[in-house]
Amino acid sequence: MLQDISNTDNLLFLLALFFIVGVMTTKFASRFGVPALLLFIAIGMIAGSDGLGIIHFHNPVYAQLIGIFALIVILFEGGLSTKWSTIKPVAVPALLLATLGVLVTSFTVAAAAVLLIDITWLEGLLLGAIVGSTDAAAVFAALKGKNIKARLGATLEAESGSNDPMAMFLTLGFLQLILIEEETVLSIAGVFFIQMGLGLLFGLAFGWAASWIINRINLDAGGLYPILAIGFAVLTYSSAAFFDGSGLLAVYAAALVIGNNTLTYRHTIFSFNEGFAWMMQLTMFVILGLFAFPSQVFTLEVIFYGVLLAFTLILIARPLAVLVSTIGFKYTWQEKTLISWAGLRGAVPIVLATYPMIADLDNAQIIFNIVFFVVLTSALIQGATIAPFAAKLGLTGPTKVAPFHSLELISIGQANAEIVEYTVNEETKIAGQTLAEIDFPSDILINAIIRDQELVMPYGDAEVKTGDTLYILVSRKKKKELKRILGQRETMPDM
Repeated sequence: MLQDISNTDNLLFLLALFFIVGVMTTKFASRFGVPALLLFIAIGMIAGSDGLGIIHFHNPVYAQLIGIFALIVILFEGGLSTKWSTIKPVAVPALLLATLGVLVTSFTVAAAAVLLIDITWLEGLLLGAIVGSTDAAAVFAALKGKNIKARLGATLEAESGSNDPMAMFLTLGFLQLILIEEETVLSIAGVFFIQMGLGLLFGLAFGWAASWIINRINLDAGGLYPILAIGFAVLTYSSAAFFDGSGLLAVYAAALVIGNNTLTYRHTIFSFNEGFAWMMQLTMFVILGLFAFPSQVFTLEVIFYGVLLAFTLILIARPLAVLVSTIGFKYTWQEKTLISWAGLRGAVPIVLATYPMIADLDNAQIIFNIVFFVVLTSALIQGATIAPFAAKLGLTGPTKVAPFHSLELISIGQANAEIVEYTVNEETKIAGQTLAEIDFPSDILINAIIRDQELVMPYGDAEVKTGDTLYILVSRKKKKELKRILGQRETMPDM
């Protein structure tokens, strides 16, 4: 019994080190221009059974379970932080990149794999599908703080948040074609439309239901609202998957609905999911490191083929996918170049590479080793150069400066009231008026005005100007009235 307690204590000690070193690593990695995710691959390899032997983990079933949960969290966070008004103008090209682009990428990588490696066409297509999608968290971690052009940023955001379902569908489809002789391409294609349609339907339905419940339930602790939101994300995935729909698409669609609706404890939910998604991303890279046996992957043959396929993906497959998917849309060659270079691979291939291993495919280990090198090379080369490359192409502005003010948005549960953050724009009705001139009801009060990173005291003669950030105390029953006064639509997410 004492031995069991000792093992538990050692595991907790390692877990504590993992979190602390993880946070510290991201700080130093960004300073030296090295993607932090690479360091976590190294941690996994060193701690794994083929390294120091501290952690013996090579169970693809558990890895897949952790990976699916991680994808749910990452996609949910991405959907929450995506404004529909931002991605709406680029929805069509982003959707083409997320579907046609993934398909073009898969076939291009497959052709190279068949030429280079002793595998069949179906196995090559399986490999191409596994590395077919870009990684939202990794791309925007690399661009964090850079004032990238809005249209370009929206395209990358929408594509990386919505192309995971396509990659998973192709992976499972090609795996079925390999394992089940009766399966045909036509039958797989028919399943695609059913899965995507059901996924979208479940996502929209659960998104509206979750928004309605979060806004109307009165929990005793504000910290319970993010847990409730994550619960709905997992429920959305599992419900859609139970009816053979795309669970990942359902999660992203639900998050879009929730994030673009009026939401109680909005700031708390968003902050929690941002940190949680980052932790899941790091966890998946540690698992990739644990699965990668250095004695197997660091052979001349594996390195040679892995690096060749990685460069095929980066320099041929991805640019071709972008070129085909953006035909007819007014993107400059600089923008197309950056979209191509920003096709960073991350956590998703790690999860998808476990499917052939669970299915006990003959070449599963070879496929995993190649996926390892593709992700490693992509993170090392693209991840470290996206930001300077964007600046070189003239697609970024001055570095964004974080505001000095930090006011926590809260919902005062027992008082049935909220403090709401609102940024004044050209359409705001009260812009140009003093507080004394605004006809606010008695239960709506402006607590603070932030202008140019300075606090403006909300006295009666204080004028509301475009660009101001207002913090408004309002009772829940008066939120619609506040929207009317401000001149906002009912679906505006700022409230």
